[in-house]
Amino acid sequence: MKSFYESYKDQSKLSAMLTEIGWSNHLHILSKTKTLEEKEFYLQLASKNRYTERDFARIIDSCTFERTLIADKKLSAALTEFPASGVFKDSYVFEFVNLPEKHKEKDLQKALVANLKQFLLELGPDFTLIKDEFPLQVGMRDFKIDILLHSRVLNNLVAIELKIDEFQPEYLGKLQFYLEALDRDVRKPHENPSIGILICKSKDEEVVKYALSKSTSPAVIAEYETKLINKEVLMKKLHELSLELENVSEK
Repeated sequence: MKSFYESYKDQSKLSAMLTEIGWSNHLHILSKTKTLEEKEFYLQLASKNRYTERDFARIIDSCTFERTLIADKKLSAALTEFPASGVFKDSYVFEFVNLPEKHKEKDLQKALVANLKQFLLELGPDFTLIKDEFPLQVGMRDFKIDILLHSRVLNNLVAIELKIDEFQPEYLGKLQFYLEALDRDVRKPHENPSIGILICKSKDEEVVKYALSKSTSPAVIAEYETKLINKEVLMKKLHELSLELENVSEK
C-alpha cells in the first residue's frame, strides 16, 4: 500500500484507471515496473481489457511495454497514416508453441493456431482470427496467406506471413502482393486498407530499413522468439534506438 501511494500520489490523471483493475494486477505492476511511463502503459492495458491475473502477469513478464515501444519508434512511413501506435510489437514471443529449435514454417503456423488464445493474447487487444491458410486467387494462380486476422481497433484485415529464417527483402514483395489482393478482392467497403505483419526468426535492422524506405504498403517486420526475452536486452535496444532517433532529428 505504501508503494501504491508513493507511485501515484501526484498522478491525478491516473485515478480513474487505478480503480478499474484488481489488486493482484496492481501488485504485478508495482513489483515488476520501474518508471511511471511503464506503469501507465500497463494500467491502460489492464483497465481496457480486463485480463485475468495469469494473463496479465504473462504480458508484463514478456516485456510487452519495451517491445511495443520499440515498434512504435520504427513504424514505416506508410504505417504512420494509421493510428498504429501501441498496436504492434518489434518482436513476438511464442514460448507456448513447444516446438523444437529446428522447425518448419508449417509447424509454427499450426502451433500458433492450435494455441489460439495465447497467440491472440501475444498479438494484443482487438485482434480476431479470420482463417489460417486464407486462400487468394489472382489470375489463374492460387495463393495462401499463412494467417489472416481482423483488427477491430484499426478496422482492417491483417495478413501475417511467417518465416523461420532471417528476413530477406523479397519476403516483403510477396507480402505487398498479398495486401494488394486483399484490398482489391476481399476488403469490405467500410474497412481501411490492409496491413501486413512479416514475422521472421531474425532480421538485420539496416536491411529492414532499406526495404521499408520506399515501400508504400503498410507493413511491420518483426522477429519471433520461442522463449521469454531478457528485459535488460530490450531496454538497451530501446535506449540505443532513442539515441539514434535523437541524432537524426538534430541533423
